[in-house]
Amino acid sequence: MKTRTIMLTAFGVLTAGMLGIVAFRTEPVPVDIAPVQRAPMQVTVDVEGETRIAEIYEVAAPIRGVVRRSPVRVGDAVTAGETVIAMIDPAASDPLDPRSRVQAEATAREAEAGLNMARSTLRQAREELDLAQSEYRRAKELVERGVATLTRLETAEQTLGMSQAAQEAAISNLERAKSVLDRARATLIEPGTDPGAQAECCLRITAPVDGRVLDIEVISERPVAAGTRLLSIGAPDDLEIVADVLSTDAVRLEIGDRAIVERWGGADVLEARVSRIEPSGYTKVSALGIEEQRVDVVFDLISPVTQRPSLGHGFAVYLRVVEWESDDVLQIPLSALFRQDGKWAVFVAEDGTSRLRSVEIGRMNDLSAEILNGLSVSDEVLLHPNERIEDGIPVVRLRTAAQN
Repeated sequence: MKTRTIMLTAFGVLTAGMLGIVAFRTEPVPVDIAPVQRAPMQVTVDVEGETRIAEIYEVAAPIRGVVRRSPVRVGDAVTAGETVIAMIDPAASDPLDPRSRVQAEATAREAEAGLNMARSTLRQAREELDLAQSEYRRAKELVERGVATLTRLETAEQTLGMSQAAQEAAISNLERAKSVLDRARATLIEPGTDPGAQAECCLRITAPVDGRVLDIEVISERPVAAGTRLLSIGAPDDLEIVADVLSTDAVRLEIGDRAIVERWGGADVLEARVSRIEPSGYTKVSALGIEEQRVDVVFDLISPVTQRPSLGHGFAVYLRVVEWESDDVLQIPLSALFRQDGKWAVFVAEDGTSRLRSVEIGRMNDLSAEILNGLSVSDEVLLHPNERIEDGIPVVRLRTAAQN
């Protein structure tokens, strides 16, 4: 009887102990775990860019006139100095208002009177020259016969020279009067009535360089002023990329940095290099309405044209500019890091238990962080630690996360 009581009491105590252990036991927290590994790593500046032809030639009207319908279309191939890309007829004269017409007619009559006067002056100069020549011949004969003195001959010779000069001046004056009359009559010509202007050929403008027509500003016939932009020409193979980069990112870049061109429409990625960083920035309002300081960065395309035959001017691309890269870096996923007492820390999985460990990190990108101190390749870290994760609590592997 006593033995049975002892056995029942012991069984009860054991059962109560086991129930207490089960009741107060901490359940393991399911977590994602990733290994610490050595792998290549890149730190990039990711930006959106746009392709453009490096050298674009804009053709403008050299004179005021009427440009004819464009003989070329967008995409046409042109040859320097041969392909006619624009034709311009010189501008016709403007119609005269009544007051201007009266003034022009008066100027024309005045010019006609001046021409008549010049003709009369020329006739008078010719008569005086004939008389001076006769006097000179007579004086010369008398001097040869000894009847007249040499003084008379010299006087006749001087008068003859003055008469010749007067005739030359009268001829020049007549030519000037004719030009004045032509200019006065030209102001009376109405637009479209000048037969000489209609017979003149238009001004033909040829392509300045070999390439293709990129865009045409003036397609149909219309009047244009001197300097009006008509069209632009460029070589499609001479492509570069321009991207507006945040000024805080631009200062981290250098000339010659490698860039990976993605999402341009082709199956393969393209290679590019930073060729120029503009020295001045500008303010640009983002899609969220935030003012940002931007800097234009220009990239040269390294990939051959055969890899990008369909890429043209003004196409959108996405670039990852490599600021730093290495082939062998100790790294962990960025999602494993958190701040603890102002320092970086991680939870390490050790024999089914989470252990808090401080780490020293180096460079970071969007996915990974470089580990300088605190971890080794044999360690495994917990991803996305939440408020349930503490130092020393049991954890169970939910899945092993493969590091990208």
